[in-house]
Amino acid sequence: MKDNVAARLGGWSARHRKTAIFGWLLFVVAAVLIGGMAGQKQLTNGEQGTGDSGRAVRILEDAGIKSPATEMVLVHSAAPDGFRAAVPDVTRAIRDSGRAATVREPLVSRDRRDALVQFDLAGDPKTAADRVEPVQAAVARAGARHPEVRVEEFGDASGERWFNKTLGRDFSRAELTAVPLALGILLVAFAALLAAIVPVAVALTAFLAANGLLAVVSHAMHVDGSANSVMLLMGLAVGVDYCLFYLRREREERASGRDRETALRIAAATSGRSVLVSGLTVMVAMAGMFLSGMLLFEGFAVATILVVLIAVIGSVTVLPALLSLLGDKVEFGRIPFLHRRRSTGRFWNAVLRPVLARPGIAAALAAAFLLALAAPALGMHTEKLRMEQQIPKNAALIQTYHHINAAFPGGPDPALVVVKASDVQAPRVRQAIRSLQDAARQSGEFGRPVRTQVHAAANVATISVPLAGNGSDATSRHALATLRQRLVPAAFGGVAEAHVTGTLAFSTDWNTQLRRSIVPVFVFVLSITFVLMLVSFRSIPIAATAIVLNLLSVGAAYGVMVAMFQHGWGAGLVGTHGVGAIESWLPLFVFVVLFGLSMDYHVFVVSRIREAHDQGTPTAPAVAQGIRATAGAVTSAAVIMVAVFAVFGTLSMQDFKQMGVGLSIAVLLDATIVRAVLLPAVMTLLGEANWYLPRWLSWLPGLSHSEAPATVPDLVRPAYVPADR
Repeated sequence: MKDNVAARLGGWSARHRKTAIFGWLLFVVAAVLIGGMAGQKQLTNGEQGTGDSGRAVRILEDAGIKSPATEMVLVHSAAPDGFRAAVPDVTRAIRDSGRAATVREPLVSRDRRDALVQFDLAGDPKTAADRVEPVQAAVARAGARHPEVRVEEFGDASGERWFNKTLGRDFSRAELTAVPLALGILLVAFAALLAAIVPVAVALTAFLAANGLLAVVSHAMHVDGSANSVMLLMGLAVGVDYCLFYLRREREERASGRDRETALRIAAATSGRSVLVSGLTVMVAMAGMFLSGMLLFEGFAVATILVVLIAVIGSVTVLPALLSLLGDKVEFGRIPFLHRRRSTGRFWNAVLRPVLARPGIAAALAAAFLLALAAPALGMHTEKLRMEQQIPKNAALIQTYHHINAAFPGGPDPALVVVKASDVQAPRVRQAIRSLQDAARQSGEFGRPVRTQVHAAANVATISVPLAGNGSDATSRHALATLRQRLVPAAFGGVAEAHVTGTLAFSTDWNTQLRRSIVPVFVFVLSITFVLMLVSFRSIPIAATAIVLNLLSVGAAYGVMVAMFQHGWGAGLVGTHGVGAIESWLPLFVFVVLFGLSMDYHVFVVSRIREAHDQGTPTAPAVAQGIRATAGAVTSAAVIMVAVFAVFGTLSMQDFKQMGVGLSIAVLLDATIVRAVLLPAVMTLLGEANWYLPRWLSWLPGLSHSEAPATVPDLVRPAYVPADR
């Protein structure tokens, strides 16, 4: 057999192991150092936005206008006007702190039980969170002097401070948990300390290198800060899995009596090839995000492609070099108890026996189960989650938000009209601004206050218009539509350029852009995946089966996400509650990630089935042989992915919970229901038709799935005998 690319790379690395190992370490260190010196450039608010709201933010950014960090202090009394003694004391405390640039006249609610003191923090709004604590302390002391009222603070800086503290704590815990989890699972899988450490070490170094390179790339294309977390998640998941598949095959060949060199070459030619095909498929799926037309997804695409590419390179170069260097010493640190108990053969035999005996029934039941899980996805509603949806509902910050919004509807999160004119102080423009203010004040769809700021030097004006409702309900959406479609065009038509932004406007525009882009992304990913599977396996049924099975996995994941996070069914299991929506960027992101990651198992399992078939085994026995041979590796790989993703489901922020739970559920279903039940059942039903390729496609290149030829006779006494034999 002619060696494939993976076999040649593995062979070269094994022969030049010092060069491969030290070259890898040099590459990782260089990438980390260069990335650290370059620093990462993050997306601006204008780059994240799209449509009308994105244009509004870009006008402000181009003019150099930074909205000040605004804080609000709510003083609530049980009796009408019971706050009168406390409000002057609170206002004085804010001024005396020395951190407030502007303190506005207090607003009084309609029932006269609440007063709202608003002020802007002095200095750069980007660093306001670092300076707000003295103000919070002063407000708290003033409130303590008036036990008859409730005093609460909420705003840009206090909210950012809460986010920074919470997210920093969450991500530190996630990073400290994910790696030990992966190591512990590998320890159970291999029952040897060194064999468990090697995949984690390769995956971590791949992540570090990719993180450094992402910092360099970010100077040409800015990325969102969460891209690093996504990169860690993907890097650990695929990096460990690729090494696991490779190492398990090498250990399996040694157990069957191959000498060390032959075992390594077979692992490179088979599992190494599967890693290349799988990695290429994952990267192509990630590339679909470039068609979204949004820089957030393009940053995610670059981050995931980088870490997967480097993980693939490490798996087919430095890993075989390490295995060649270590030999059977990779079993160092054996744990005898785990060696005796680690076999999963009995479990998978019990699962496969009825599936292969009644493949039609098994396929129907598995498909029905996945479709039932996917059913809630038909009612999926997406939006840019607001603060009260993102934060746990028992957090003090979110309780304050609700109290302010109840007393002063729309106050915490108003719409913002941005006006750009050649002369913003011209009489016609000033009259248009007054016209909009009067229309908003007279309408019952908007709250108080309607506030205007004019930036004469930049010829820009901003008009803050609170929306009635809770910020995203039908009342708020109708108010935004009225503002955009009637009031703004009536006031500024032919007078000046005017655009509307704000959280709800951003969410609306984001969803509109997603609806336009999701079809091209889906078509691209499905088409390219089909072509890659067709070239890899020279079979139309295999390629079509991969598409259908992956769509079932994604649909089931969508359904679980909607049921848990939109409707709240079982949300308490992950410490959250239903928020009525799925974060707007998640459906597209989850689709491309799951479609890519599902190919890990599909390529690995089907390659083993095809390998057995190419060696003369009929299809049905080949399916059974391939599933049983890969069951242990797939089980371990799936448990690692589920564990890593589930760690993100424990974070405080709702969008990370949705991502972590959605991905972990999907991988769990994919590795069990899909790969262990539906795939063998469908392939058994198709029989020899699995390998159908029409004559007009016979020109496709032939890629062998068979092992490399052995260099020792089969009768040679085994050089390596595992402890559990």
